[in-house]
Amino acid sequence: MQRIATTPGLFPLPDDAKETLSDLKGHQKHDLVSGDESPEIESVYDDVREDLVAVQRDAALDRVVEGQARWDDMLAHPLTVHENVETGGIVRYYDNNNFYRDPIVHGDLTFSGDLAADLEAAAEYTDDLQAVVPGPYSLADLATDDHYGDDEAFLAAIAEFLAGEVEAFPAVESVFVLEPSLVTNPPGDGEDARASEAIDTVASATDADVVAHTYWGALEEKVHAHLLDADVDAVGYDFVSNHEDNVYNIAEYGTKDSVALGVVDGQNTLVESPETITERVDWFRDAVPDPVEFDAAYVTANTGLFYLPVNRFEEKLRALAAATDDRADGETEEVTA
Repeated sequence: MQRIATTPGLFPLPDDAKETLSDLKGHQKHDLVSGDESPEIESVYDDVREDLVAVQRDAALDRVVEGQARWDDMLAHPLTVHENVETGGIVRYYDNNNFYRDPIVHGDLTFSGDLAADLEAAAEYTDDLQAVVPGPYSLADLATDDHYGDDEAFLAAIAEFLAGEVEAFPAVESVFVLEPSLVTNPPGDGEDARASEAIDTVASATDADVVAHTYWGALEEKVHAHLLDADVDAVGYDFVSNHEDNVYNIAEYGTKDSVALGVVDGQNTLVESPETITERVDWFRDAVPDPVEFDAAYVTANTGLFYLPVNRFEEKLRALAAATDDRADGETEEVTA
């Protein structure tokens, strides 16, 4: 089992960039929500992107993400910058005590190209690029539909929109499709199958390896079973929040040929040592009954890392890389920080 060090993205902004952007956005006259940023703001984001890629390369991660520095509204970002989406009042996504804007879809979700443009810029600095996109079920869950008319049509439209965005991506090694809502607000009968079909629509838009990454708990058994019907290369599991139920799902229902293991806490400032990360991956491998074999394990944080102090964020990246360091099952070389 190859071990691939990576992250789900959503990185913290450096303090100096945060202050500069706050000042610039406070003085910008036109509507930032449209994604039409001034050259000064674009320049700051360009510098941050280059720095975030450099931090990952210096840490020697196997997959490098763009960093999502522009995603003020986290997973809702692709909608909050769309011309046919109105950003409503402040709401709280999930239960993390942070507040964002409510994207209200009032027109067709036409092609945007926003995500692809950021990835094109990041591709100038690395050949090991990994894309990060919100999952269609989670994006539909976080948004308000004022156009398509019912939940089924809205989910299908979100999936087609994301597929169009993914199809425009430059060459990437892998794509992480982030689906926390499958855990926190699980779909019911019928909707669980449609959620899987929506993820399949997004995954089919790229030839890269696709990981449907879930977190903040474990999937309900039926939701997990339907997710395995999607044509993804790996499913991601949050072993920080709930390792026992995630192992149960895998042992009872199986999973894909590869797996993503959320073994580093993306929201806790305690930095896991490389040895601890390695032990958690080894524990998982031992907990899954034989003769299950995996082609690869993406060793990653369970969630995005936005809420960490920058120094702790960088330490976690280095620990992830040191814990894998081109290791595969059966290799026993010493791992040091």
